Amino acid sequence: MTDTAPGPSVRPLLLIDVDGPLNPYGARLTRHRGYARHRMRPANWLARQEPGSRALRRGLLVRLHPGDGGRVLDLPYEPAWATTWMHEANELIGPAIGLPEPLPVIEWPRMFEADPDGLYWKTRHLVTWAAGRPFAWIDDMITDLDSAYVAREHGAHALLLRVDPRKGLRAADWAALRGWAEELRER
Repeated sequence: MTDTAPGPSVRPLLLIDVDGPLNPYGARLTRHRGYARHRMRPANWLARQEPGSRALRRGLLVRLHPGDGGRVLDLPYEPAWATTWMHEANELIGPAIGLPEPLPVIEWPRMFEADPDGLYWKTRHLVTWAAGRPFAWIDDMITDLDSAYVAREHGAHALLLRVDPRKGLRAADWAALRGWAEELRER
């Protein structure tokens, strides 16, 4: 188990998934106040579409809040993309939410591969990528199994924040992220 004490000068990582937290894809018919709709064509999504299909012609509907980039930057974290959008998050998502600079990107060795212990396919790789640094991970697919694994393998310096994909990141989520980082800094 890795349990690196963060110290006052080390900022925790903020590992950000796009679909669910930033793009509330589960909100089918409701409009979220302040969100803008975008039609995007990320490579990972394009590869799963039937040639000539209507979806392929129209693109993927993505709902993003233009203020979320500022909210990310206002948090006391070092943000990084932890999404299947990988580098396209910097090209397509970052500008749409107001991020002025590219973020580091976690590159997945194998996407969507079933874990033998039932973990979410991102979990093991995220713990390895964090390399003992404290982190908060925001994603809509986190389970109790993932939380238990991270607690066992990474220690107490991790916050796993499961976001409802129908709502995206809400005020309470932003507050929880800020509170956890501040509490960590005071240790």
